[in-house]
Amino acid sequence: MKKLAAQTAVYGVSSIFGRFLNWCLAPYYTYVLANQSEYGIYTNIYAWTALLIVILTYGMETGFFRFVNKEENEPKKVYSSVLWCVGLSSAVFAVFAVLLSPAMAGALQIDGHADFVAVMCVTVAIDAFCCIPMAYLRYKNRSAKFAMVNLIMIGVNIFFNVFFLLICPWLHKVAPATVDWFYNPSYSVGYVFVANLISTLSKVALLSREIREADFALDRGLLKKILRYSLPLLILGVAGIMNQTLDKILFPVIYTWGGHSVVEAQEQLGIYGACFKVAMVMMMFTQAFRYAYEPFVFAQNKGGDKKKEYADAMKFFVIFSLLIFLGMVFYLDILKFIIQRDYHAGLVIVPVVLVSYLFQGIYFNLSLWYKLTDKTHFGAIFSVIGLIITVVVNVVGVPVWGYWASAVASLICFVTITILSYFAGQHYYPVNYDLKTLALYFFVAMGMFAVSRLSPLTGILAYVQNTLMLGLYVALVFKRDLPITAVPVLGRFFRK
Repeated sequence: MKKLAAQTAVYGVSSIFGRFLNWCLAPYYTYVLANQSEYGIYTNIYAWTALLIVILTYGMETGFFRFVNKEENEPKKVYSSVLWCVGLSSAVFAVFAVLLSPAMAGALQIDGHADFVAVMCVTVAIDAFCCIPMAYLRYKNRSAKFAMVNLIMIGVNIFFNVFFLLICPWLHKVAPATVDWFYNPSYSVGYVFVANLISTLSKVALLSREIREADFALDRGLLKKILRYSLPLLILGVAGIMNQTLDKILFPVIYTWGGHSVVEAQEQLGIYGACFKVAMVMMMFTQAFRYAYEPFVFAQNKGGDKKKEYADAMKFFVIFSLLIFLGMVFYLDILKFIIQRDYHAGLVIVPVVLVSYLFQGIYFNLSLWYKLTDKTHFGAIFSVIGLIITVVVNVVGVPVWGYWASAVASLICFVTITILSYFAGQHYYPVNYDLKTLALYFFVAMGMFAVSRLSPLTGILAYVQNTLMLGLYVALVFKRDLPITAVPVLGRFFRK
């Protein structure tokens, strides 16, 4: 548990801090982009990129961890074979995407912006290739290098976002000759995609050593085994990421079925996307935990039965996720000012999105059973079930209730597949999760949230009430499951 916590902390520094910096771009975009419609275009295209990155890695990241930890395999051969395969498929995709970008732009209802699509497809192809060297860093426990690469890449992205969207417009007004040779004021949101491409290229440069460590020798027999294991994860991954992003992909089309215009649909998607970003703090924690947990699970599995460790990891994940939930919903009236006032109407969905992220993290924790038993097809089945729920609720609800239906669809999806995965897992790979403790913390947190929402107190008194409840939750954690003397660094002062 200490090792997992330490790795989560290191990955968390890069993932949480890095995602926090990227998260800051969301409110930044609400202020510097011309309108909600442009933010809607950004939200829609980035939803597609999340899907494409899963398709282009087709489960090979998890496959790499599974096979590199098998004693009969030579790690360098596993790494080289996986990197060769993903690199080739990414290059082929990039070429075809650039050639077909005009048709793709038309399908996305952004005619005249084929360059947006081409730039983002090339960026995604490079990023998919880089996923394998990044996984190699995690396997080698080079968490410091992993953190450095992520933070530098994000820093480059932020720098060029500020440069193109803030500095260049200012220079174009006061000294146009300095930027006229490369800057086009009307390109606006397109510079978001250009900045992303530049930052991704910097990632390749930073990973050049790890890329050179692969000799790109292809072991066909080994690669077939990895693909046989990984390809079911592609279905799982595609369905899983679509459960997270399909609402943003389909929204511009479905919303028009209710009699709304394309521009209005993009504006509503912009509001939804901005408010969804506010809830990303929960996803940051889940992602940091995931980076540490996946290699931890496969490494622990080599040392015998470690089901107690898996159960403890679940318990502490839920405890800290609910702490994040309470911290955000209690102070949402303050957090709302990070986005422009025109987007505030969508903040009502934030608690629903946070709970969706919670169950998404629980589902990821539960997924260890079908990964360790090589029954990855179950993950694909669960994800497809979730995808069906997501599609049905969005198609039925969005034309009537707008983004409310999208938020609720995500919640229903992840609650359902979490329940299915738990019961299937208890049959094939039973883990004695402390359900009483998990339920206790969940209902305590939801009860505190209800008190906060129903309380007649306002202003400073409301914040005092919420702070006291947050303190009570922390006290419950220390009293019941995490004695303060056991907390790294802080605990030694109390032991004295």
